[in-house]
Amino acid sequence: MSARGAEFAAPSARFTSRIGYAAAHVVADPRAENVPGAPPVLDWEATLAFRRHLWSYGFGVAEAMDTAQRGMGLDYPQARELIRRSAAEARAAGGSIVAGVATDQLPPGAATLDEIRKAYAEQLADVQEAGARPVLMCSRHLAAATGAAADYLDVYGHLLADAAEPVILHWLGPAFDPALTGYWGSADPARAADTVVELIAGRPDKVDGIKLSLLDQDFEVALRRRLPAGVRMYTGDDFNYPDLIRGDEQGHSDALLGIFAAIAPPAAAALRALDAGDLSAYAEAFDPTVTLSRHLFRAPTWFYKTGIVFLSWLTGRQSHFTMVAGAQSGRSPAHLAELLRLADAAGLLPDAELAAHRARAFFETAGVAQ
Repeated sequence: MSARGAEFAAPSARFTSRIGYAAAHVVADPRAENVPGAPPVLDWEATLAFRRHLWSYGFGVAEAMDTAQRGMGLDYPQARELIRRSAAEARAAGGSIVAGVATDQLPPGAATLDEIRKAYAEQLADVQEAGARPVLMCSRHLAAATGAAADYLDVYGHLLADAAEPVILHWLGPAFDPALTGYWGSADPARAADTVVELIAGRPDKVDGIKLSLLDQDFEVALRRRLPAGVRMYTGDDFNYPDLIRGDEQGHSDALLGIFAAIAPPAAAALRALDAGDLSAYAEAFDPTVTLSRHLFRAPTWFYKTGIVFLSWLTGRQSHFTMVAGAQSGRSPAHLAELLRLADAAGLLPDAELAAHRARAFFETAGVAQ
């Protein structure tokens, strides 16, 4: 293994030309019954320590998003406590934080539009009270309840009216969550985009930006160019982020990315190089991470969280490879072996001896010793 990770020390100054939020995972308590169907139990200190790591590199934290297994093991009471604790930690650290607003306190299954509005409003109030900027996440309940664009405009219109500050909208594609197929009232992304643009145009003062996770670079650029002045595009494209963040003569994307949690050191170096106008250094830091990210987020994409936690363990950011709801089984040993190789090539293993020791123990236990 290489020692290239030592090149990426914590920066002395934050990057300034782009906004970057890292969607952070949660660290499970390995002594608890974090098995499928069991209530989640977190290691709070390790979870918050990981957020301090991200802030130290200049990133904001995107809290209680899908990277934190929101709706995939983490229930809303725990998500609410996570938001509260992380927001308090952000204030102490001087870090930036946004947090997810959804409808996952409702039971699975059918819900009325009125129940969905009330659930969203409850979580919006919780996030605002905690002191985080709200991210209005896609709702599985809303996707199941209606296919009418007018209903999306109505529900989100009420939320924007109630928001105390500009919010971030959120468009998560079916690659990340198949239950969100047809979101914004159409399975045709072009028609869905028309609804999004209409919503934002009605209250641009209440929209800081929109996070787009459709893994379609051309579509993101086209939508970015339709946004009103002052409304940001936050890329959620874990396949094409270097090009989208760099931008073109007509604009650029800021970022709210799950991959940033895994590649914070080289990503921070890339963004500081962009501040300095050094596109060669930008590419040198970012390019080796792209192959890793595309592997980590390969289909079935929603299991990417397993790889992020595996890397967090190998790099010494946490002491174990246990996840909420037993999600550590979401990727095969062969997938994780390739992830290890790509992480090493990208300079993400600051302590090669520790990473090798932990990887050897894992693969021997899995019966595929390297």
